[in-house]
Order: sequence, then C-alpha cells, then structure tokens
Amino acid sequence: MGQPLYPCGRVSRRKFLHQAGGGFFGVALGGLLAEAGMIKDALQGPHFPPRAKSVIFLFMCGGVSHIDTFDPKDNKWAGKLIDAVGFGDNRAEMRRPVIACKRTFTRHGQSGIPVSDWFPEVGGVIDEIAVVRSMYCHEGNHFPAVIETCTGHRGRAFDHPSFGSWISYALGSSNKNLPTFVNLGRSSSPVQLTGGYLGAGVAATPFQPGETPIPNLKPPRGGTASERDRQMQALAELNREFREHHAIESDIAARAGAYELAARMQLAAPEVVDLSGEPEHIKKLYGIGDDKTDDFGKQLLLARRLAEQGVRFVQVCHAGGGNGGWDAHGDIETHGPLCRATDKPIAGLIKDLKQRGMLDETLVVWSSEFGRSPWSQNTTGRDHNPRGYTAWMAGGGIKGGVVHGATDDVGYKAVEDPHYYSDLHATILHQVGLDHAKMEIKVQGRTMRLVEKEEGKGPIQAILS
Repeated sequence: MGQPLYPCGRVSRRKFLHQAGGGFFGVALGGLLAEAGMIKDALQGPHFPPRAKSVIFLFMCGGVSHIDTFDPKDNKWAGKLIDAVGFGDNRAEMRRPVIACKRTFTRHGQSGIPVSDWFPEVGGVIDEIAVVRSMYCHEGNHFPAVIETCTGHRGRAFDHPSFGSWISYALGSSNKNLPTFVNLGRSSSPVQLTGGYLGAGVAATPFQPGETPIPNLKPPRGGTASERDRQMQALAELNREFREHHAIESDIAARAGAYELAARMQLAAPEVVDLSGEPEHIKKLYGIGDDKTDDFGKQLLLARRLAEQGVRFVQVCHAGGGNGGWDAHGDIETHGPLCRATDKPIAGLIKDLKQRGMLDETLVVWSSEFGRSPWSQNTTGRDHNPRGYTAWMAGGGIKGGVVHGATDDVGYKAVEDPHYYSDLHATILHQVGLDHAKMEIKVQGRTMRLVEKEEGKGPIQAILS
C-alpha cells in the first residue's frame, strides 16, 4: 500500500490556503511552507541524485502537426482516401483524403535530423534535442486531452493535479523567496495549473505576459528601502509576540508565517521579472524587439531567469485559450505564424542555457496535447490526432541529436516504440530525481498516482544519457 508523500499533521494544505488567503501569494506558497517548517516532514526531496534541477515545459496549445514539423513523410499517399476508423466526435467509421505536406525538411547538425522549414532555428540546435516521434494519448478532443496529458488521467472523476504540482509537492522549494511551480502565458485549461487533491498550495503561480508579470507585487510608491526594512522588522516582532501568546493556535501561526513568506517574495521577485538589465545580445538571441517573436521571447527569457533562481518547474503555454491557437482545422498554413513566433525564442533559450552552463541541469520539454491527422476535413486543414505525434526534450541528462520511435507511413499511428503520455511524465520525474512508481498518495482511502501502472513503460530509457 502506498504511503502519503508527506504526513501533513494537523493543518491540511487546502485548509491552510483557505485560511491564509487566496490570490498570488496564497498559491505561490507551494514548497515554501514546508521549508519554513509549518508542515512536518514535508520536504521529502529526490529519491535519487537528479540530473536536472529545473524543468522548462513548453506547451503548444491546440495540437501541433508533427507531420509538418518534426516527423517528415513523403507525399505518395496525397489525395488518396484512407481509413480513419473510429475517429472523430461520433467515433464512426469513415474514409478521408490525405493532404500533401508542403513543408521542406532539411537535415541539420552532425546528427542530420530533418526539421521543417517552419523551425529552422530549432534545427540549428537539433544536436541538443531528443525527438520522440511515437507519443500517443487516448482523448481526441482538446479539453479531455489536456486533462489526460497534464494530469496523467482521463476525465475529472477525481480532482487530479497537474504533473508540475506533483513535482512541487514532492521536492518543495529550492528558493525560499520564489514559487516552486510557475506558469507563463495563457493556458488552454485551468487543469494545466491545478494542484488538485494535493492542494492549491502546489498549484502553479500564474505570471502574466507583458510589463507586469505579477500584479500588485511592488510595494506602494513613496517609501524607501530603509523604511520598508523597518516595517518588516516591526512586523516580525509583532508576529513573534503574537505566536508566543497564541502558540496553541497552529492555524493562526501558519497564517502569520504565510505573510512573512509573501513578504520575502515581494522583495525578491521584482528583480527576477525585470528584463531591462539583460544585455542586448541576449534579448536579440530570444527575438525580443521583433514583433513576431517579442512576446514569446520575453516569456522564455523570464523562464530562464526563474530556472536560474531555482524555480523547479516553469510551464510556458503558447497560444492558449479556447481550443488553442495551434488547432488547424481550416488551414494548416495557420501554423506558419505560430512557428515563426516560437522558433527563434526556443532556439535562443537552448543556446542561452548552454552558454551559461545551465543546459546540463535544466530540462527543456516541448509538446502539445496531441498531434494532427494526415487527412483533411474537406479543407486544407488537419484534424486532431491522439494516436501518434511528436514531443522532444533537451538538456537535463537527455541525449542530444537522437530520434526515437516512429509513426506509420502517413503519420497517423505510433508503430515503433510507442509511448503513452505517462512515459513523458515518468521521464521528467526521473530526470529531477523522482521514481514515478513511488509518486502516490492516499486520497479518501484510495491510492492515487501520477503515472498509473496499467499503461506506459516508464522513463524513455533510449533518450537518457
């Protein structure tokens, strides 16, 4: 029988968050409470020495076409009808025409891995990347697929947490002044940010795009740093006296500690989110200043700065909202601007991490909730395809310049070394020093796991260095 990851004593995380107050500082407390000693034995730490200290997870919302990006196919099936058995909303048998791929694939680097002309900059760093062409999941519609790929479970019978929350819960904070799990960009679903039954305290702290990533972070104008220090000293003294008189009230003590932690974040976070001091050549590396790449470039530069400061899990959602911007039913050419917006920033992130000596200890992951079909829907667009698609990883103990797995001749189904999405979760956990088989917790008498035993093979060993 599985044991709880952390015996939480008399104060549950969910109860504490409710009483300590919501908002930014509430959900940012993930691992900070444990580090402050408010939750007994909460910091379990890794099961074995980690290869990666931080994860930067790049989630492309809406379903990227693997066929047009990282999994090239010839066009010998173009125009021919193929079986799409049991596919679509009504799961009915049907035949649909294959549409040609108009992309040009070029072999890059010493590895010679072919990459689409939509991602030439990523092609330039392909020797750092392990491309997994044989991912699959089960859900064929966006919201259920996002649930499946972000929580490892299908449906919402239970309030399953996202895998970023599992990492936050298991490892706690490595920087007492910053959140453990941060989300940048607009997600497709709140499920991508949820702490679920692990508690809202390990949910993602949302940073907004633009000039103010964290609302209400900075102290009011007009005060000096010395005045702020005096205020904090006075507050600390009042809190100490308060705890002495109300020591038996653990909830009250926890609330007072929450504000102390929030204050430390208020002092530390502004410096991290301020990109103005970055050299111009670094900003240019990420495409900052170019209209096409500026927004995503700023998000990825901020992701690097957060990882540099010890934030364990940084999730960056691109083109979120609704079904997601990558949902290309009408015309696959709508992928073009999205690829151009992300190509240079992603390559810049990998180059920047490497030149700083951070790539070996930072795991970069790129994925979507599913891929896209080889056939059209009576248009020039592609349908959803959960049966075979691509994800890739770089850094953090991953072999670079390798391709693993394959889909069939038209890119419909994973046929060689297929990997259920939970294998991606297990691989990420492994690289941060966590055994996926031990990631379980009792919830109302039932053992809950991030990676279920019924499906999946565990970490993708072929891409580990």
